Amino acid sequence: MTPTPNEGRPTESSMRRALRRARDGVMLDVSEAAVLLHARDADLADLSRSAARVRDAGLEAVGRAGVITYSRKVFIPLTRLCRDRCNYCTFVTVPGKLRREGHGMFLSPDEVLKIARDGAALGCKEALFTLGDRPEDRWPEAREWLDAHGYDDTLAYVRAMSIRVLEETGLLPHLNPGVLSWTDFQRLKPVSASMGMMLETTATRLWSEPGGPHHGSPDKEPAVRLRVLEDAGRSNVPFTTGLLIGIGENMTERAESIFAMRKVARQYGSIQEVILQNFRAKPDTAMRSTPDADLVELAAAIAVSRIVIGPKVRVQAPPNLIGEEYALMIAAGIDDWGGVSPLTPDHVNPELAWPQIEFLAARTAEAGFTLRERLNVYPEVIQRGEPWVDPRVLPHVRALSDPRTGLAIEGKCPEGLPWQEPEDIFAAATGRTDLHVSIDTTGRTTDRRDDFDNVYGDWESLREQVADSATGSVVRLDSDVKAALGQAAADPSRLTDDQALALFHCDGVAMDELARIADDLRRAVNGDAITYIVNRNINFTNVCYTGCRFCAFAQRRTDADAYTLSLDQVGERAEQAWAVGATEVCMQGGIHPDLPGSAYFDIAREVKKRVPDMHVHAFSPMEVVNGATRTGMSIRDWLTAAKEAGLDTIPGTAAEILDDDVRWILTKGKLPAATWVEVVTTAHELGIRSSSTMMYGHVDTPSHWLGHLRLLGRIQDETGGFTEFVTLPFVHTNAPVYLAGIARPGPTLRDNRAVHAMARILLHGKIDNIQTSWVKLGVEGTNLMLEGGANDMGGTLMEETISRMAGADNGSKKSIAELEAMAASLGRRARQRTTTYGEVSAERQEVARRHDAEVEKIMLPILTN
Repeated sequence: MTPTPNEGRPTESSMRRALRRARDGVMLDVSEAAVLLHARDADLADLSRSAARVRDAGLEAVGRAGVITYSRKVFIPLTRLCRDRCNYCTFVTVPGKLRREGHGMFLSPDEVLKIARDGAALGCKEALFTLGDRPEDRWPEAREWLDAHGYDDTLAYVRAMSIRVLEETGLLPHLNPGVLSWTDFQRLKPVSASMGMMLETTATRLWSEPGGPHHGSPDKEPAVRLRVLEDAGRSNVPFTTGLLIGIGENMTERAESIFAMRKVARQYGSIQEVILQNFRAKPDTAMRSTPDADLVELAAAIAVSRIVIGPKVRVQAPPNLIGEEYALMIAAGIDDWGGVSPLTPDHVNPELAWPQIEFLAARTAEAGFTLRERLNVYPEVIQRGEPWVDPRVLPHVRALSDPRTGLAIEGKCPEGLPWQEPEDIFAAATGRTDLHVSIDTTGRTTDRRDDFDNVYGDWESLREQVADSATGSVVRLDSDVKAALGQAAADPSRLTDDQALALFHCDGVAMDELARIADDLRRAVNGDAITYIVNRNINFTNVCYTGCRFCAFAQRRTDADAYTLSLDQVGERAEQAWAVGATEVCMQGGIHPDLPGSAYFDIAREVKKRVPDMHVHAFSPMEVVNGATRTGMSIRDWLTAAKEAGLDTIPGTAAEILDDDVRWILTKGKLPAATWVEVVTTAHELGIRSSSTMMYGHVDTPSHWLGHLRLLGRIQDETGGFTEFVTLPFVHTNAPVYLAGIARPGPTLRDNRAVHAMARILLHGKIDNIQTSWVKLGVEGTNLMLEGGANDMGGTLMEETISRMAGADNGSKKSIAELEAMAASLGRRARQRTTTYGEVSAERQEVARRHDAEVEKIMLPILTN
């Protein structure tokens, strides 16, 4: 294996200084943590006392002083095939060996359920699913097995077996399927109580260099595994991670790994436990001659991890890997022994049996602690409530947890419970369903939801992230603006990135010239007509736990401003809109935790049932992914089903800025940029067109605007599916990211002019329609944009809640007369259009004009359920 880089022992003075800082409770840095990882003998005892104080404070804070926990579990090795080639692993095998031993490529459903049932009979409450990473990518035999049994991939089988375990045994799945994407987490969270993946190490050389323990294993790249930890946090998944000690890393690399876990734990609050596992060499592996990790070294790693990561995260050592050193590990700061099985072996370390639980309790008591059983989701996570435990799994968790402590009910044997979608949330309306009316009169109840301080992640670490990204105020570049303006006027398609950035930063006379060039392009493409659509927004719920930091619309279900419309109310709003001339309903909602993935189909069907000719423009890419993952369908299959249910086009919202460095500041849990692209391109391939959008003026810069528009242009070159580009200036007033002092107060007038003009220029020949927002910019601002590249002013809306809750003060609706007056003030003509920019029938236009002055009447609250 790769030799460990030489790293000398620290000096006595550096050890004394680091120990003193640990005793004083001062936050350590990486170099100090690396020094303390060398602690032995008296130094280790000193270090352990500091770690124990942190541990004890954490236990007291959650009401478990003097308690060390464990989980009674069964180990379900769903498949021992894997696409990776780790040099120390004996869990993984090959298809030929499985055949010779009489095993299938995967455990059968009967084998899975037998393990789970036998475990339930012994009082086990956790079903630990362990398996290799995506074996079908390497082994044709795995792919053949999945195809023969009707599963698209290994994770589909994991999901299916998790549901059966919940329904038929009541055990709580803890899933360890390896590297997961953000979308994978959305698929698996509804069927599990918790998930996990060992970080192992952040030492890239152990993966990249030949001979390293992880060389040739794509899923062991540290950057990939860190992204998994972050995506788990973004998805509000109670997560287990940890380090494998002694595989060739040096102390600095080990310290860096500890700090990497601390960063994720602090930012998202999702890491509920950290495992410090000592390497043990196994025969018949490439690392069979590597010495086992020293247990005193393990104790030092436990103590440093406890001090660095802090009191809120549980720290554990596997009790079957530590010989007789129980007291040493407890002294070093552990507060959990992990999963212990009275039934199944540790399939990863099969040579080392689990200790008997009674024996473990006795060793724990000798150290002055009481052993208590927990579930695989910790009490403090259960007590946090939504969104940490999915509503579909919550009944199973409650059935096994003590309502007072959140710990496991000792001695209780699980029983199967139905895994099902929550009761129809559209059966009856709830909450402030008149918000679309009262938002313009009495307004909202508060400027922020009442879980502001925790639902969005850690604000302080986010401020550091913004500072590191240098996403402050826009800096004006000193560039050759004149040459760039000339190129934009002569041939926009040949504008270089440097030229485009120069134009994004221009001001004064140059800005006026940029707007003129954009307006000339607009006139050449669209003529002088200003288009609009008669439509109605229907935001069917604002209950959402995604954690978008720019959004003031989302509420917890218990918040004063929360609401959910009934299906009848959605249908009635569509009927009312049609009666006054609307041709489109635009429907989006929060990611309600109770919302079944099929509910979106019900919404589309309800509108089409009531008004067959109404155009259904609905469901952002985030909602599409939510629907697909909750139903277990692929994005393509879900969109196909939605189209069959009545979906016509989708809004290209949830884009914000299509750069994940910015997205992860703006939002905690929304879909990554690549997934947004996957949704819209798949929709286009299925004949479902979409708009495209960009929200700007928060923590972004012109370079982000340029990258975003270039990406949209490339997608349009491939699919031709975008109908328009919609500019969305950031409304800061009630936005959490602004209230927390992180975002700037929206774009300036200059920024707005630059974005509209450059959208026209950069998307020329690709996306013909550039839409500006009267809701966000008002009449005067909208008119200025219509003279600088924009040709469309959006819709009448009839009701608009999202921007209004964020603090926009330009109203919730516009009449046709008002839109026509805006166009006339510019000496231009307003033209009503369809969603896809076609002509509206004379009959629809006549109805809309006849009822234009009466639209206010349909805004009365709908009180029937």
